[in-house]
Amino acid sequence: MGFVGNLLGIIGFGIGIPIGILLGFFIFIYFETRDTKDFDANKSLEDYDSSTLIDLLPNLPLWVMNPDYERVDWLNKFIQDTWLYFDKVACGIIKSTAEPIFSEYIGKFQIKFINFKHLTLGNLPPKIHGLKIQESNENKLVFDLALTWAGNAVIVLAIKLLSLEVTVELIDIQISAASRIILRPFVPTFPCFANIAISLMEKPQIDFGLKVMGGDIMAIPGLYQCVQEVIRKQVAGLYLWPHTYEIPILDCSIGAAKKPVGILHVKVVRAKNLLNMDVLSTSDPYVKLSLSGERLPAKKTSVKMNNLNPEWLEDFKMTVKDPQSQVLQMHLYDWEKFGAHDYLGMQVIPLNILIPYEKKEFTLNLLNSMDSDDPHNKQPRGQITAETTFVPFLEDSKKFCGTTDHEQNGSFHDASEKVSLIGSGLLLVTIIGAKDVEGKNHNNPHAMILFRGDKRKTKTIKKTRNPIWNEEFQFVLEEAPVKDLIHIEIISKGRRRLGFMSKESLGHVDINLFDVVSNGHINEKYYLIDSRDGLIHVDIRWKRCACGGEVVLSPSLIWAILASSFLRRTSPPKNVGHTRPLGRTHVQSACP
Repeated sequence: MGFVGNLLGIIGFGIGIPIGILLGFFIFIYFETRDTKDFDANKSLEDYDSSTLIDLLPNLPLWVMNPDYERVDWLNKFIQDTWLYFDKVACGIIKSTAEPIFSEYIGKFQIKFINFKHLTLGNLPPKIHGLKIQESNENKLVFDLALTWAGNAVIVLAIKLLSLEVTVELIDIQISAASRIILRPFVPTFPCFANIAISLMEKPQIDFGLKVMGGDIMAIPGLYQCVQEVIRKQVAGLYLWPHTYEIPILDCSIGAAKKPVGILHVKVVRAKNLLNMDVLSTSDPYVKLSLSGERLPAKKTSVKMNNLNPEWLEDFKMTVKDPQSQVLQMHLYDWEKFGAHDYLGMQVIPLNILIPYEKKEFTLNLLNSMDSDDPHNKQPRGQITAETTFVPFLEDSKKFCGTTDHEQNGSFHDASEKVSLIGSGLLLVTIIGAKDVEGKNHNNPHAMILFRGDKRKTKTIKKTRNPIWNEEFQFVLEEAPVKDLIHIEIISKGRRRLGFMSKESLGHVDINLFDVVSNGHINEKYYLIDSRDGLIHVDIRWKRCACGGEVVLSPSLIWAILASSFLRRTSPPKNVGHTRPLGRTHVQSACP
């Protein structure tokens, strides 16, 4: 029986193995066809049964499941064709970025050197499953995209510890992420934007293999899940929205207008021993003040009649955009009732010698010009005395003098923030454009701004219902406009049939500035009152000076600010005429 049993066992083994392999093959094929059915692009969704659709749904691209995402096959084709070149550029950037970091560890922990032994992103590019453009009134382009990358990248790092060389290999990298890309700001230089900001909209899915000295350490029980979670949290903490990773493309100053960073307070005190340019009497001097690089009209003092030693004691405020390069220009003239005014002399004060918040007095000899070789500079022209103080805006104060005393004393917290809204600053009003403005007789629109009795207007654009201006207006204020309204009106001027000039209003809007003061900035489109479908697009900013000293407020004003803030948080929205901005309901301020 022993021999027969052994023989039957051998026969059973020889027959059972092929039968088992055959059965296993059929079972594998059966389950594989049920679970991994491919989506046939030539078939419509109606051609599939419900069970097949359920299996296919997780594998459908995002542009199929979400209609607001667009299909971007052209972009995937572009990435595929340029991926090999991108691989070389990206690897070069990675090496140049990592070298300074590696050099910090050389000599520590017995490390002799660290370098890349092999670095490539492989030949399999990422794939974008859908793209969605976000509407924005700001000077930027925002779009969301979903991408996956199952690449064959190989990253081998060599580390020499004492006399032992340790290799760390990162392979089989797989990434799935929903990201947001922002191109900002727009500049009139190719590629028309200065920076690329990248952020993640959710925690990314990251998978990879890690080998040390050829051994797969990710196979250690429990280590794989721990490493994956730590990396996900670290990446999300750095780049999860609103945190961004900025990639500079162009210098922001190229072709872009510089923004104001502070206010220069100038007091023209006096002048002495001026030239007498009149024959029958003495000079009638006045001073013109301007900052270099500015197109704004120069500021003027009053005229002191028949006086070669005038004293003005007049104060002026001027917006500063670049204190490192700008200079204050002071030109003196002899006023004439008829004809050109006679030139008396000039002087300049470089702003880079001023210390923020520090008042400084200058007494300077007048010159004919700033040319050192000008022979007319040898002629005595008298002296001018002026006081200057540069006060940066709160958001720019750290650039010039570090942390302000207010921040050190903790005065910008909680309820005190409401009180600190009151203070001098600069109101920047940018009229971007209008849409669907139509007049009865003509369409030659310009925008007129009325604020605290000061009237400004844009240029006139002829024969259009959708004008684009992009003009900025500045208002230097002694206190925040928490209770003010700004009136903006679109006006058209033209000739009627009989040749007479006429003008008509195409619509107007009154904007409460409390939101601007509390938020620092609004960029909205407003419906125009007395217009059928007219819209106006405005950008308004409030830049408060980081001034020293305490601000004394009346109880009624403090109550108005706090009450308005409370009502904005608790009251239901109210529509007031057509002045509400597009996209959200505008609540009128409760300030009396």
